[in-house]
Amino acid sequence: MTTSPQATSRRAKSTSASAPPHLAIVLFSLAMGGFAIGTTEFASMSLLPFFAADLGVDEPTAGHAISAYALGVVLGAPLIAVLGARFARRTQLLVLMAVFALGNVLTALAPGFGSMIAARFLAGLPHGAYFGIAALVAASLVPQHRRSQAIGQVMLGLTSATIIGVPLANLIGQAVGWRASFSLVSALALLTMLLCALFAPRDQAGRSDPLRELGALRSGRVWITLAIGAIGFGGMFAVYTYLATTLIEVTKVSPAVIPFFLAVFGIGATLGNLFVPRFADRALMPTAGCILPLAAVALLVFPLVAGNVWLLAIDIFAIGASVSLGAILQARLMDVAGDAQALAAALNHSAFNTANALGPFLGGLAIREGFGWTSTGPVGAALALLGFLIWIVAWRDSRSAPIEIASRSDTASLANAPPLAPDHSRSDPARNPVG
Repeated sequence: MTTSPQATSRRAKSTSASAPPHLAIVLFSLAMGGFAIGTTEFASMSLLPFFAADLGVDEPTAGHAISAYALGVVLGAPLIAVLGARFARRTQLLVLMAVFALGNVLTALAPGFGSMIAARFLAGLPHGAYFGIAALVAASLVPQHRRSQAIGQVMLGLTSATIIGVPLANLIGQAVGWRASFSLVSALALLTMLLCALFAPRDQAGRSDPLRELGALRSGRVWITLAIGAIGFGGMFAVYTYLATTLIEVTKVSPAVIPFFLAVFGIGATLGNLFVPRFADRALMPTAGCILPLAAVALLVFPLVAGNVWLLAIDIFAIGASVSLGAILQARLMDVAGDAQALAAALNHSAFNTANALGPFLGGLAIREGFGWTSTGPVGAALALLGFLIWIVAWRDSRSAPIEIASRSDTASLANAPPLAPDHSRSDPARNPVG
């Protein structure tokens, strides 16, 4: 049977017209949300001296705004993951970004510190759920052995925010006012909504249910993985939250130099997220176990190098590289959570922001007790080492009873979503567009 050239041409045009977006475009759209979230999360720390002065509170008290955002993440991530279990992931991404945009608008308009606390809490609610869903979407579009890389590329939005978004927000905050920085974040959130509406894979609702998602809470391996991040990440936040003030008071640099150090941190975080997950895809838990003691060393030497601009820049770069732990723990949770993939993915960011609340609190406590601005370094090192001790427990458990990789009913494919690449690309790693 022959086919006419006209028919072939019409079929080719139809296929081209209905072709789904390339994987890179989908990952970029998801990463843009991470860029917006990363900008507000880290910029609020770098802007702390400025909104503290404007709202009439001291800087340790102003740190409560950071903790309020983190608390919103901790509470919002599991709650939204459970309540949203029956909704399509694409729909959830759009709604979460809308709430995130509203929270940052209210932050920019806050008349006092109390209202700012409330606005930061609201802005934090969608944070963990967004990253959790975005990670599941990314992981569902690549083979099993490329999950950490795909999740890491979504997380590049967050880390690239520390290179571009946070320094830009800090510059805007110094030049125009801190409120303008949060207005910028709202605009980024609206851009993410547009990109996800255009390019996020369409899926059907009803793939999961709340009771099944809550099953993750019965797994000890889920909780111990979360504990690694909740404690181990606290060290990085202890230093980063008070970095701007440390630079001014200890390093004696001009406020205009602060964005440079924020960018150095961001470069470390971005390169870490680009390269470390490649090792994690080969040896997941050992890679996590290497990151924590290395982070502890970088945090421990922080007080020793704080007086030297160039040594401090190297140390800040090393501390930033430890951010790659987030993507690795996300992949670990996918392995141990069974069918409760959405809740486990969201809980990873609850853990991350438990650290975001714990680190600044303990660092601020050390400062208030008179140990100085650089005391955040040893506090952070202690948290990283404690996280490493928890990792040892998890590592011994995984060695004694190897886990079965979670069913890919949720992580391998989106229901009724068109493939982003021909089937043969999934069986041939060299042809896969991620990495």
